[in-house]
Amino acid sequence: MTPAFLSGQNKNHNYQKPYLTERIPVGPNQKERLMAFKRINELFPLQKLLYLLLAIAIGVQLIVISFNHYTGFYVLDGFGHFLWRFARGVALSLLAGFIMAIPGLLIIRFLNQTFPWKERAPQRLLVQLGLTILVALAVSTLTTLALHTLRPYESPLPTVLVYNALIFSVVNIILTAILEGMLFFSKGDAAEQKAKALEKELSQIRFEVLKSQINPHFMFNSLNVLSGLIDKDVNKAQQFIDEFSLIYRYVLETIEKPVVTLNDELQFVRSYVFLQQMRYGEALEVEVNLPAHLLSSLLPPLSLQVVFENAIKHNVVSPSSPLRIEVFAEDEWLVVKNNIQPKVSSGASTRLGQDNMVKRYKMVCSRTPQFMVDMHHYTARLPLIETIQDESDHH
Repeated sequence: MTPAFLSGQNKNHNYQKPYLTERIPVGPNQKERLMAFKRINELFPLQKLLYLLLAIAIGVQLIVISFNHYTGFYVLDGFGHFLWRFARGVALSLLAGFIMAIPGLLIIRFLNQTFPWKERAPQRLLVQLGLTILVALAVSTLTTLALHTLRPYESPLPTVLVYNALIFSVVNIILTAILEGMLFFSKGDAAEQKAKALEKELSQIRFEVLKSQINPHFMFNSLNVLSGLIDKDVNKAQQFIDEFSLIYRYVLETIEKPVVTLNDELQFVRSYVFLQQMRYGEALEVEVNLPAHLLSSLLPPLSLQVVFENAIKHNVVSPSSPLRIEVFAEDEWLVVKNNIQPKVSSGASTRLGQDNMVKRYKMVCSRTPQFMVDMHHYTARLPLIETIQDESDHH
């Protein structure tokens, strides 16, 4: 008897149909299979794998059918018989190829983690060869027995088992070699594309940094200070010119470098602070307290100057409200701290300098700068790279 709600005889108008979008729970075995296929597809796209296996299946069947016919092992009756054998053989080879390729890709993925080619090539070769042959033997035995059950072979079964085992082993070795080769070239191409993208991004960052250093406001203010010094104090004017030239010489010399020493960066900032103090006088107070053993540490060039520039740009600097900037170390971090007294007309920060600094840090180490604000102070924490080895380890 058909239920009333299916036959349309239900008189209860308050009945609501069950939601059709209710999800069917996925069991743990299904989740594992889905994850396995996802990992395989990430390693080697399944569509590309299908095309590869189809090409191999066609090639193998042409070779095997021709060999069997001309050696008398299995003589064909005509072209129609050939087409039937070829179509059936390609379909079975494609199925067997998938059955061998899926474990093969999982084996490659596992061996990439446990036996990397660069570190353990001989062991990798032996283990992968053994596992490849074992998979081929298992697939060939099961396939042969299944086909023999459906339609017994004319030749003795042991002979067919050995014959198919040899064919499957050779094909699986060739298939594994092709997969390894394609994965190798795919990784190389991906690495090349990534390197080009990084180089393009680095060039853009360098351009932004250089553009920020050739700041028309900074140059205009500096030239105004210089103009006033020439009439009052020629010696100070000459010193101002020397420090001004040191700043732009440092920018041009270091813009292509990934890192510089903290000592070089401090010398550059000293020149930068000198120019700013010529403008602001005692309203700008800078205190540097760093241990000598950290001076050989590394950091991206102009990082310290970006923090100083932001502090001066966004805060009031006057005799009645002096700006105090402290530089000190906490473990492997360079800390720059200043009091907060925001300008009324400073405008919203574009964060361009900070963003570029973070990008440059990501290219040379695993740590990135930290920026914190509380009620009274703004603090920037810049990671110090101990040696150039830290940079190469990161890459």
